[in-house]
Amino acid sequence: MKFTPLSIPDVVLVTPEVFGDDRGFFMETYRADQFASVGIKVDFVQDNHSGSQQGVLRGLHYQVKHAQGKLVRALAGEIFDVAVDIRVGSPTFGKWTGHNLSVKNRQQLWVPEGFAHGFYVLSEWAEVSYKATNYYAPQYERSILWNDPQLGVKWPILPGTTPVLSAKDLAGTSFSAAEYYQ
Repeated sequence: MKFTPLSIPDVVLVTPEVFGDDRGFFMETYRADQFASVGIKVDFVQDNHSGSQQGVLRGLHYQVKHAQGKLVRALAGEIFDVAVDIRVGSPTFGKWTGHNLSVKNRQQLWVPEGFAHGFYVLSEWAEVSYKATNYYAPQYERSILWNDPQLGVKWPILPGTTPVLSAKDLAGTSFSAAEYYQ
């Protein structure tokens, strides 16, 4: 596996080595020893899987307690995946980074605890899977507005469309009013 820090160095693009032949392909998507060798020493406790149609935007989600680190990948289609640093005192606090994840590029994004996370579906359909370092705790879940001007996330919204959001995400808070990760 190749590990490439993004513009926020704690968010890491993981590119697996893919072995293919006329039968198909094989790849390892997670190996604790390889992740630990680059400083990512985590225990995953929960796997999540979602399916979404084109134009759906999910996020920006996080938990104020029982924070979750996430290893995200697209199993079908393509998404634009975003991580926003909400770690008080971090040199990149309030900054975001993003990357396209697709079934074709087979890349994954490591989003550590202390980040709000979201994605936008670029393909007709996308299925996203992620491993989490903590259990989902709805009482601690929060949502920051996807289009908060203070964050300035440059979502690749498809021309002539409006993102499809859940009621929870439509009611998200501004970044300046959000509860941050301590």
